[in-house]
Amino acid sequence: MGLDLVPANMAYLLADRTRAYLTLSTLMADGAPQATVLWFDTDEEALRVNIRVNSVKARNLRRDSRWAAVIPDPRNANTYLLLRGTTIAWEEHGATEHLAGLGIKYEGAPYADPGQPHIILRLIPERVYVN
Repeated sequence: MGLDLVPANMAYLLADRTRAYLTLSTLMADGAPQATVLWFDTDEEALRVNIRVNSVKARNLRRDSRWAAVIPDPRNANTYLLLRGTTIAWEEHGATEHLAGLGIKYEGAPYADPGQPHIILRLIPERVYVN
């Protein structure tokens, strides 16, 4: 379980230098899928995304912790990782700094969302599929 499930030849999609985006899918209360394209980074075992505390995605994951994520290769959309899991850790500490760091990775400058509390979600994959 974790990012060690990602094959070595696909690990480049997780690297900051690749600047790939992650589409995170969750389930609405009525069972309908909800997907959002997000900035992400990783730690030793998890994908890390930064979302607003009161977002639809946060509400969905509080109710049902199942998620799926697709990370396509920015140079070839036919190459991608599909990751699935249920393990989620919610981290409030450091969320503002994490968001600023993601801004640097994706936009070249720190990003802030004043007045909006954020959390870091640690998404630990349980299954990984490669295309």
